[in-house]
Amino acid sequence: MSEKIYYFRLPIIKFMTDVISAKAKRNAIFLVLVASLGYFVDIYDLLIFSIVRTKSLHDIGVADADLRLQGVFVINMQMFGLLLGGILWGVIGDKLGRIKVLFGSILLYSLANFANGMVHDLNTYALIRFIAGIGLAGELGAGITLVSETLSKERRGYGTTIIAVIGLFGAVAANIVGTYGWRNAYFIGGGLGIVLLLLRIGTFESGMFKNIAAATEVSKGNILMLFNNRKRFLKYLYCILIGAPLWYVVGILVTQSPEFGKALGSTETLSAGVGIQYTYIGISIGGIFAGVLAQLTKSRKLTMMIFLLLSVVSVVCYLSASGITNEQFIWLCSFMGFAVGYWATFVTIAAEQFGTNIRSTVTTTVPNFVRGSLIPINYVFNLLVLRYGMIHSGYIMMFVLTAISLFALSQLKESFSKDLDYVEDEKNFAS
Repeated sequence: MSEKIYYFRLPIIKFMTDVISAKAKRNAIFLVLVASLGYFVDIYDLLIFSIVRTKSLHDIGVADADLRLQGVFVINMQMFGLLLGGILWGVIGDKLGRIKVLFGSILLYSLANFANGMVHDLNTYALIRFIAGIGLAGELGAGITLVSETLSKERRGYGTTIIAVIGLFGAVAANIVGTYGWRNAYFIGGGLGIVLLLLRIGTFESGMFKNIAAATEVSKGNILMLFNNRKRFLKYLYCILIGAPLWYVVGILVTQSPEFGKALGSTETLSAGVGIQYTYIGISIGGIFAGVLAQLTKSRKLTMMIFLLLSVVSVVCYLSASGITNEQFIWLCSFMGFAVGYWATFVTIAAEQFGTNIRSTVTTTVPNFVRGSLIPINYVFNLLVLRYGMIHSGYIMMFVLTAISLFALSQLKESFSKDLDYVEDEKNFAS
């Protein structure tokens, strides 16, 4: 009798194991999809102003001679919002959970976009871009944190790569939607956010976060932990510095492509919208290659180094393209995009460097601080332009930023196969 019961139980146990395994796989796939769509919306909104900059500022009364500088003002406000939001949502993610960030950030973003479609003066435009920046700041960090903590260490690189690849096509959508009017582009962005908010009802919390949620002896979301230990602070700073060249390429070299086109002697007006679209197509393709290369070499550091060096080559090609045509511009933007396609790899490195109790804070603030670095980069670039002109200033900034990034990368430990289920001590440094 006991043998019959034993043999009867075996297929049931196997069936239940298969069911649980299948459900876990479905949940993981759904989580990656939701995080990917969140990043899609993130990129859409982050770049929509760059695409509609000239038309929108002109319509609200900004003079043609002031379009570049006033555009820098508005995008700096957006980036400042990202800096503040990165801290806010990062701490919330570690204290209250990653899921709450996904809901709160997308709701704030959506409301801000609806408001952006109704602005009629520069100051209001900049203020709402600032609020939208706060909302956007939580998307990528929370998504990468959830996926990194849910998938196995062997597969998390693929998961974060999928997020980046799908998400970056938001730039393509932004350029297409931008042709239907800048106000409509903001309204559509807000609508996309609401749809995504509804999709997120089925998401689940990270198991690693659940394990420490009730632990009162563990300090969670304490941003001061990143500054109370020299080694931990430097590691955090290095994570930020390795991504700076990417946002310089997108935020200045491509966004200000009409001005670079004039400096290069182009007889055609280069379109920033078209440039951004093809740059992000390149970033998506480069993201796939970077993710696969990291998996094959089992080294995110080697992958980052290769792509950082390649990005220098691509920028040199762009800045030396005298008499550039629109066709050449498209190919060069695609090349530059491919070369800076290490975004997902870079964010994954940040997620893998720190413990569960401050991982959301790090993973949310690091990419937003990189985006926010466009503020000082813009400032320094504008000073250089006054003395050296657009082209020479472009070279100087790229070489300096890449040198800093390579040094920062050399100071970080390889994290490809690192077990992420650990916490950082409040006072002592955890490697």
